Amino acid sequence: MNGPWVVIPTYNEADNVEPMAEALLALPVPNLHLLYVDDASPDGTGAVADRLAERWIGQLHVLHRTGPRGLGLAYVDGFRYALEHGANAIVQMDCDFSHQPTDVPRLLAGLAAADIVIGSRYIQGGGTDVSWGWARKALSAWANFYTRTLLGVPVKDTTGGFRAYRAEALRGVGVGRVVSHGYIFQVETLYVAWRLGYHIIEVPIFFPDRQRGESKMSLRVQLEAALRVWQVRWRYRQLTPADRWAA
Repeated sequence: MNGPWVVIPTYNEADNVEPMAEALLALPVPNLHLLYVDDASPDGTGAVADRLAERWIGQLHVLHRTGPRGLGLAYVDGFRYALEHGANAIVQMDCDFSHQPTDVPRLLAGLAAADIVIGSRYIQGGGTDVSWGWARKALSAWANFYTRTLLGVPVKDTTGGFRAYRAEALRGVGVGRVVSHGYIFQVETLYVAWRLGYHIIEVPIFFPDRQRGESKMSLRVQLEAALRVWQVRWRYRQLTPADRWAA
């Protein structure tokens, strides 16, 4: 199953999994695979995804998680699955269309010049939905400035979750090394990769609001993630490229 894989964690996304699959698997990307990692969604997301796997046999895959829930845990399990099944590149994204499927080829193309490509809302050409109020814009901008300043990472969108990785970069980062369960996973993975010396670039994306379903990103979740940046800095402060995990 060599080729690029898109890994999407899902929790109560029953209305989005089918249109997302249709959009992704119609892209002009050879041998593209899609993996849904479902955290036992009570709305039946997992069952919908299973039916889709019967429609796209061998191209759409479903991983059902029954252990502790969490975005970071879902990504770790999804990354492992994709790597074990021959992925040569992995894209991570949300299922709510805030990360637009049409941007996936641009992120993958960026891997020709980098180890990790970040879909960025905060570089020239990027942006967010016009419906965002000033408070939401200010909080997002502050979170990225705070994280970037504290960790010293030369990336504008440190908290964004739309990314592409070369397989060898993910193996070197070592998904088993990352310990975060929640949204701080995005920051932790980025910081580890940067400390290990991987080449990271950003490409601009537009980030619209979701059209279906409910967001899981509350103010409490965002503030908790921001506070845990200190833990990330302390845990990995001494990493160097020599600490890359062997393939």
